[in-house]
Amino acid sequence: MMVRVLTEKRYQPASEKQLLNAFTVLDTEQKGYLTRDEITQYMTDEGEPFTKDEIEEMLHASIERGQDVLLYKDYVTLMVPEEDN
Repeated sequence: MMVRVLTEKRYQPASEKQLLNAFTVLDTEQKGYLTRDEITQYMTDEGEPFTKDEIEEMLHASIERGQDVLLYKDYVTLMVPEEDN
């Protein structure tokens, strides 16, 4: 669904800087990462809650294997769509 919305260009995607700022706000200890538990808490307690399946899909795609954390500086670069030439 997100890919379809982005490709239809109904909404302007957030910039890399905006996304990084958002993760930085959530990382109150400025560790450079968010834990699985922190992400789950934000996705269920803040704003419109995500379903368990949506949370698991996001965690599967973003969590560093073997570390159980989201290194958000690396992840943000993957989230930003490439510019059309």
